Amino acid sequence: MSTCNLNHTLEDVTKKLSEQKSFLPADLFIVSNQLLEKRPNQNTLNELFHFLKKYDLASKEEQAERNVGIKKLTNR
Repeated sequence: MSTCNLNHTLEDVTKKLSEQKSFLPADLFIVSNQLLEKRPNQNTLNELFHFLKKYDLASKEEQAERNVGIKKLTNR
């Protein structure tokens, strides 16, 4: 996954999470939403955004890798 130098707002990440809800495992959607409710720091927002970006288009293997990353971010 590539990185970018853009800072993503809480609103951007919340919107992206909502867009990907139907593609994410339910437990990861819930813990990601809980994380956003805590207003995480900018680095965490950026990381979560990139795990979610084009999640629906990623292969099953790539989705599994992103799931691991989301779990680490959310301490799950």
